[in-house]
Amino acid sequence: MTARPDDVHTPQPQPRLLVMKFGGTLMGSSAAIRHSASLVQRSTDRGTRVVVVVSAMTGVTNQLLRLADAAEAGDIAFANDEIAIMRNRHFTAAQELGAAPDSETVRDIREMHETLRQAVYGVYLLRELTPRSRDLIVSFGERLSAPLMTLALAQIGLRSHGLTGGQAGILTDSHFGNAKPLPSTYVRVKDRLEGLLGAGLTPVVAGFMGETEKGAISTLGRGGTDFSATIVGAALHADEVWAWKDVDGVMTADPRAVPLAQNISHLSYGEVMELAYFGAKVLHPLAVTPLQEHGIPLRIKSAADPDFAGTLVTADTVTDDGQSVKAVTAIKGVSIITVSGAGILGVPEVVADLFQTLARENITLLMVSQSSSMSNVSLAVQSASAERTVAALRTPLAGRSLEVEIQEGVAVLAIVGAGMRGTKGVAARLFGALATEDINILMISQGSSELNISVAIEEKDVDAATREVHANFGLNGPPKA
Repeated sequence: MTARPDDVHTPQPQPRLLVMKFGGTLMGSSAAIRHSASLVQRSTDRGTRVVVVVSAMTGVTNQLLRLADAAEAGDIAFANDEIAIMRNRHFTAAQELGAAPDSETVRDIREMHETLRQAVYGVYLLRELTPRSRDLIVSFGERLSAPLMTLALAQIGLRSHGLTGGQAGILTDSHFGNAKPLPSTYVRVKDRLEGLLGAGLTPVVAGFMGETEKGAISTLGRGGTDFSATIVGAALHADEVWAWKDVDGVMTADPRAVPLAQNISHLSYGEVMELAYFGAKVLHPLAVTPLQEHGIPLRIKSAADPDFAGTLVTADTVTDDGQSVKAVTAIKGVSIITVSGAGILGVPEVVADLFQTLARENITLLMVSQSSSMSNVSLAVQSASAERTVAALRTPLAGRSLEVEIQEGVAVLAIVGAGMRGTKGVAARLFGALATEDINILMISQGSSELNISVAIEEKDVDAATREVHANFGLNGPPKA
């Protein structure tokens, strides 16, 4: 029998889906959390489905790191005092958001602080803070803020459900402190969150964290809540991921160093990765990688001005006429480590062994330079990793002992923009701007993608250098009123 036209089922289009990430400042107090919840409601009132990913309250991550270090050093009194301060802050926020003393939110917060206290006491007894135990302790920041967002959403009539990153399906490798998602993560996240969305709930995911295959809590590195949000966005094939910030979007430079910095309306995935890698603190360096395969846009928006478009990040490259460089950024707190000696001459195994050694130590290189004589190799690393790098390189490489020297007080300055590809004179303008400020260059590197040129200079010169380079490439906006 032939079905009549009105018997044929026409699939209804799914409502728009957004993943919204809220940073620490936007979770920093009951008032900030209430405002963040209202931004979610703005979209849900228009029929959009939303998944929320939250950071820890402002300063809590650093507080957790401090108390963990204190416990390892034997100062359990300081650690317990910090836990008490943190517990009071979260209880106060819950109370101000309308939680009753016997509510589920208050019970959850109380139980989590007790678990935190026990974990910290274990570090104190052992006088040992492993990367795994550090991840467990530092994860409590996001785990404690998720119930507060769930409470705020309930107060405005939105049904929600809170989850840790592991409960949401984020499965990672075992590189504690800087874990990466495993391929199975995306199927797991889709399975776990689509059911909640289908039931009309707004999932609230504690960012920054996941779990290993053995169920141990892992973290994705500083700024990892951005990464959590884009993992979730990719898994759910979201229409967009919105990273709500306390700034207008990605700026042409750090406005604290360059008062005339202005918002960038559009960046490509490659450009924003370069900016994040070279010090722009708006995003985690790997945040856009999950979105690239599906071409999902990322939008960085201002919570203070939600109608402002902010910065849109897509696969497309948009270059203003004549504007080869889009931004100037810098990484402070860098050290240059130079490995030298006659044993390195003409011995490829030494260089190969050098990089294998650093890979085993999970040390990230910011810049690499080898002399034309092949008698030395210079490496730029974060100063926090310098001591570990030097110790690793002082062991014989390919059976040869080499000299290792360290230069501290360095910064890496980078110019970024897709318009640099094939454009003559960009490097000359950069070096000319630095010469104007009488700034000495310690190392030079240009990415093979031609998206950036980076230089190592003395840290004391970096703010002046950033201002001069920013002006030289015509990036200054109008003076602020």
